[in-house]
Amino acid sequence: MPRKRTEMRKVKDVLRLKFEVGLSNRDIGKCLNLGPATVSEVLTRFKSSGLSWPLPDGFSDQQLERKLYTTVTAKRNKRLPDFMQMREELKRKGMTKLLLWQEYCEDEPATAYGYTQYCEHYQLWLKKQKRSMRQHHIAGDKLFIDYCGPTVPIISPDTGEIRYNAQIFVATLGATNYTYIEAGRSQKQEDWIMAHVRAFNYIGGVPRLLVPDNLKSAVTKAHPYAPTLNENYAKMARHYGTAIMPARPYKPKDKAKAENAVLIVERWILMRLRHYVFYTLSELNAKIKVLMEDLNNRQQRMYPGSRKQQFELLDKPALASLPTYTYEYIDSKRAKVGPDYHVLYEKHAYSVPNVLVGDTVTLEASANIVCVYHHNQLVAQHPRTYNEGGFTTVKEHMPSSHMKQRFGPERLLSWAENIGAGARAVVEWHIQSRKHPEQAIKSCLAILHLTKQYGNARVEAACQKALLLDRPHRTVVVNLLNHHKELAHQPLEQDESPVTHHNIRGQHYYQ
Repeated sequence: MPRKRTEMRKVKDVLRLKFEVGLSNRDIGKCLNLGPATVSEVLTRFKSSGLSWPLPDGFSDQQLERKLYTTVTAKRNKRLPDFMQMREELKRKGMTKLLLWQEYCEDEPATAYGYTQYCEHYQLWLKKQKRSMRQHHIAGDKLFIDYCGPTVPIISPDTGEIRYNAQIFVATLGATNYTYIEAGRSQKQEDWIMAHVRAFNYIGGVPRLLVPDNLKSAVTKAHPYAPTLNENYAKMARHYGTAIMPARPYKPKDKAKAENAVLIVERWILMRLRHYVFYTLSELNAKIKVLMEDLNNRQQRMYPGSRKQQFELLDKPALASLPTYTYEYIDSKRAKVGPDYHVLYEKHAYSVPNVLVGDTVTLEASANIVCVYHHNQLVAQHPRTYNEGGFTTVKEHMPSSHMKQRFGPERLLSWAENIGAGARAVVEWHIQSRKHPEQAIKSCLAILHLTKQYGNARVEAACQKALLLDRPHRTVVVNLLNHHKELAHQPLEQDESPVTHHNIRGQHYYQ
């Protein structure tokens, strides 16, 4: 007969059917699905224990088990290890259970457990040390936020390749499990923060607390009790009048609601999408919206009604109202002004007054404008440009000496024209091939300064040869000069008409 505590009920049933009902051992076995030998063993142990039926009031299952199986327990008489000390020792780097077991056996080998039972007893003890307190959630109090682990690929319709993997954002209210789901391009700040904005709009209000995970878009520096929040995320929370309370690192029970919601979304929504192919993010979100409504309107097993019905009854009246204006994402960063009186934002340089060189300024960028602040004072404002590698310069930000020395398109063309028509055409091609003429200044100066090493005649011949090859690049001109190949064709005379090229706008374009 097994000696597990939960089976003491069957032991009592055996005794009841024997002494109260008067059944035979075989009939008792049939009623309780036990073998006759097991029934006989229970009755024999009960007779030798000195107990009588009915049992005394308040006689527990543990007491009955000890009375019936004292002989077996005495025979075993094994010594349990010190589990507390064992747990502390296992915290040491390199410590193993096998080594601890060997040390445990050295003390009293006769009373020691085998290694397998040693480990099993420790695991049973360890499970009993863990406690999980059931959390009580107040209506309108907390919104738990997280991302799903699985992603959804967005496919290019032209090539069939994966353009990117859409991240699935999940937000659920603690009291009613009312859930908002959307797909975003990434987990970066703008996608993260604007997903919150759309979640607030969906639930029609603002909870008192936001409980996110410790991703970088939410927390700059994680800490169990005093995390450092991302400034842009905190700014959004101030706009909506809510507070942020990140979950502790490696403590998933702090956001168990989010973990459960993510699990439900993965099983009930993402699994339904696995056979679909999505070419745009909006197409994916349209499908998610239909499944999200189905999830929120489905009847719950543990709670009365659906998530939406519970939300209308509990959470909705308790939420704070939305502000008058929807939050607009503004990226805020600190930057140091370089010697060229420009600051870099998203790989594009914007000018500031040259007196701020070496100072630290604050950039605030929206979708259309970039503002630069110094000591909370606006010092520069530029249209937002998405041209990587370029720069935006305001003349007033330049020092007077740079204004005089500044090389503009007109000055470069004039210099090139003094060398020859071919050089002018090459410079003009460089200026015209850039989106902003200023981007061509360095390339043009590199070509024009070749005259110091090779002379005007050879540079002019190399430029004409590069134009004939339809490759008026600086590297081509330099290679022609280095290998003395610029004279392979007769250069144009100085009094001949200027070189024409299908990419050249004309001499009056920059006037």
